[in-house]
Parts: sequence; C-alpha cells; structure tokens
Amino acid sequence: MDDINKTEAGNEETGRRENNSWIKRNFNYECYMTFLNGCYSCKWEAQQKKKPRRPLCCCSLRERLFYPWLIMSFFLSVILLFTWVETSNEYNGFDWVVFLGTRIWFFWSIVLLSVLGILAAYTTMLVVLGFLLCWEKNELYLHWYHKIMVLIVIMLCSFLMWILLTFWRERWLTIGLSLKLGPENTIMSFEKAVEHGADGLESDVQISLDEVPFLMHDYDLRRTTNILEVMPNASDKHSSFFYWNFLSTLNAGKWFADSRIKPFFNMKPLSKADRERARNQKIPKLSELLEIARKANKLVIFDLNSPPRSHPARSSYIRLVVRVILDSKIEQHLIIWLPGSDRDYVRRKAPGFQHIGRLFTIEQLTKEKITRINVDYKNLFHNGLKEYKAANITINVYLVNEPWLFSLVWCSSIHSVTTDNLEVLKQINHPYYFMTPNFYMFMWIFLDILSAVFIVAIFYSIWLRESQSEKILQGITSYTETPSVRSLHEEVLRVEETPGV
Repeated sequence: MDDINKTEAGNEETGRRENNSWIKRNFNYECYMTFLNGCYSCKWEAQQKKKPRRPLCCCSLRERLFYPWLIMSFFLSVILLFTWVETSNEYNGFDWVVFLGTRIWFFWSIVLLSVLGILAAYTTMLVVLGFLLCWEKNELYLHWYHKIMVLIVIMLCSFLMWILLTFWRERWLTIGLSLKLGPENTIMSFEKAVEHGADGLESDVQISLDEVPFLMHDYDLRRTTNILEVMPNASDKHSSFFYWNFLSTLNAGKWFADSRIKPFFNMKPLSKADRERARNQKIPKLSELLEIARKANKLVIFDLNSPPRSHPARSSYIRLVVRVILDSKIEQHLIIWLPGSDRDYVRRKAPGFQHIGRLFTIEQLTKEKITRINVDYKNLFHNGLKEYKAANITINVYLVNEPWLFSLVWCSSIHSVTTDNLEVLKQINHPYYFMTPNFYMFMWIFLDILSAVFIVAIFYSIWLRESQSEKILQGITSYTETPSVRSLHEEVLRVEETPGV
C-alpha cells in the first residue's frame, strides 16, 4: 500500500508539473493563435483552450475558392514592385508625364514606388498569415475587409500591368540634359554641362509666333516659367503662340531654385551662388545655345518640334532653323541633325551637318545616307542592336541616368548616351558589373529555381518530421494505456482474493 501511495503521489507531482508546463505552453499558443486570427480574420477573442487539430484542408469552399485570388494579388504586386524598382532610370520622365495630366510637379514616381511597396507588403502578410493558419490546421476565414482590399489590389495591379505591357515598347517622354545641374533648357544648365566635360549639348526647340527659335521642352509654359503669375489666363496656351518679346521677359529658373521641394528626387543641394544664378535664368534662344557650343567646340543635338497647324511658320520652320544655325557661324560638323523632314534641303544648304536617324531599318538608313541613329535605351535589350553595329552605324542611346544602366550600355559597345545625370556618369571609369546580360539572366533564373527547391524541401522535411512524431505519439499512447488498464484489473482481483481483505 505504501508503494501504491508513493506511486499515486509521484503521479500527482508529475501531473502537476505537466499541467504547469501545459499552462505555459497553452498560454503562448493562445497568444500566437489570437494574433494570427486577429490579423487574418479580425477575430481578436482569445481562445480558452487549444483547438483540436483539423485536417490540412478544413476551410469552407468559399475560402478555398478565394485563396487563389489572394495568391494572384501577391504575385501581381510583387512583380510590379520589382519592375518599378528596376526602372528607376525612368522616374524623371514619369514625373513629367504625370505633370502633364495633373499640372502638379511632384515626385510621383516615389509615390508610386511607396504604394507598390505597401501593396506588396500587405498581400505578403496575408499570404504568410494564411499559410501559418493552415500549418496550425485552423479554419481559414479572411475578413471581408481584406477580401475587398485584395480585389482592389488585383484590379489596380492589372490596370498598371496593362499599361506596362501596352506602352513598354513605346518611347517614354524624356527630359533634356543637365536637369540636376541647373534649370532645364537654360544658359546655366548648358554652361554647367560644359564645365563637367559633356561631349555635346541636347535641347528641345520651339518656334515663337514671330518665328524666333527658342529652347523649351514642354508644349506650355506652366512648369518651368512664371507664366501663372504674369498671365494666368494664357498659361495653357501652346508656347509657340507667344511673341519672343513676351517670352524673353519670363523667369525660367525660380521653379528650380525656390521650390519648396527639390525639383528632382536625387538632386544635390544648390550652393548659394548657384541658387541665386538659377533665380535669374530666362528662356534662351537657339542662337545662344549655338554660341556656347561654338566657343566650347561641343556637339549640338536637338528635337525640333513642329509648330501647331495655324502657326505662320508651320511649313517653313525647318528652313528657318537651318538659317539660324548657319548665321551662328558654328562649324557644321558640330551639328547632329535629328529632324527627319526636308533632309534633301538641309543637305544642300548645310552639307557638313551630321545626320542622325531614328530606329529605321538598315535599308532605309542606307537609302537616306544616315550612319548614326538615336534610339531609346529600351531597344537595347532585345538583341543589343547587333545588326546596326554590324553595319557600322554609330548608336546614341537616350535617356541614360543610372550607373547600372550606363554600365550595361558600356558593355554593349554603344558609342554615346544622352543623360541628365552627367555629374555622376562622368566619374565612372569602368562598368559596375562584369557579367554579361545572358549570364546574369541565367544566374538569376538558376538561383530562383534553386531557392524554390530549397524552400519546398525545408517545408517537406518539417511536414515529414511532424507526421512521424504524431505517429510515434499515437503508438506510445495506445501501448501505455492498454497495459495499465490490464494491470489495474489484475491488481484488483489479487486484492479481492487475499484473505482478510
């Protein structure tokens, strides 16, 4: 009997220890599951006891049908985030395009980056929470707030993906040279470009109402001048419908120097002298740019925008600009002629101009006697423009701002680039990476596959170990319970057969 009492006391003590550890274990599990269910299902009621383990697929049909939509929103948001991070070279152009629609200059590219980051983080959180709940074999119930947000994410990402797939092959609107050095298309920006060792100067040319070629990228004057202060009612008017006497009075630098936020996201702060200089910039004539290029012996390339239909120089703007160039006395070989109209006239009047074309066929370039092309950098990724290199055609790529992209262009044997990040790119004396694009793509895909296999192997090993542990526990339980009942029955029988009991 003493042995029995000792045994019972030992069992009570062991049970008390097991009960204490179970309370601690159950309390941690309860907090853990409350957190998962609260975030996923918005049910923050604490569970009083550990729920029995259910089969792996225990949720309702509606939840099982909706979970693939959650997975889809996760992949769409992550792909878009990755794409936008990799296209940082286009941020300035994107900001300009959005400005055309909103009339508000801001870092819209960074806003989009933040939104995509939040969407990717949100969908990732829901996917991870759902996986953990399934791992604990709890029933899934995604709150309808989350379901609405997931559908919004899918629609938004699908819309952005459609824009990406539709317009990715088209040239994005880009902005001119040296925007980070000074206000764009001003004398200050071109002089700064010369100071930093630029090989050429790039600009955009419009024609005033009295037929004066001047430098302006936008079709109106709102973004880069003080037209809203001087003549707000005419701020939406095409810049070519103003006389030069009025255009020459506008300020073209205060937006750059006195803006409450930096005009460009990664622009360095201006010195006090540069800020004061920028405040006093005016809209320059084409002749002023040619004078700077002539003195510094720099190449000049420009986009020549045709005037609107009712403009008096609509049919004569090519000849007008050629006359201005010849009157400037700049050496003809410094002019890289980009406009495609009336090339025969240009060749007769200025045989020394270097004619440059777009991404035409080699046959068309040969027919027009063009040995240089100016192309968007995105055309580089198809086949590296190999057929044009083989035909000894000189290639200029625009608009290259990021060091990694400049390194890729360098390794692709491109002859020159157009950039607005001259200060940074001029300091690069070798490519920043040493892998070819094909090898980089191979390593990227190979490591992705390897990572996926590794992750699946880890989860499979954990699942296999858990399954084996459950089988062992079930076997031990069935083995220990049956003998104990039998021995207790035999002990009772022995006690009853003992005389005097």
